[in-house]
Amino acid sequence: MKVYSCETHINHALDMLVAETKEFPIMEQLNDEEKLSTNCSYCEQQATYIVSSK
Repeated sequence: MKVYSCETHINHALDMLVAETKEFPIMEQLNDEEKLSTNCSYCEQQATYIVSSK
């Protein structure tokens, strides 16, 4: 499972991933190229992070 998140929704993304997968989340910052083409999963802002499970 992967969730893209902006600065505003990062806590929500982490909480949701833990609730759904019951695993410790992995949070990585997107590089500049990925940021340009990726929106937050919860709003229309540019994503800053990708939160995933193993």
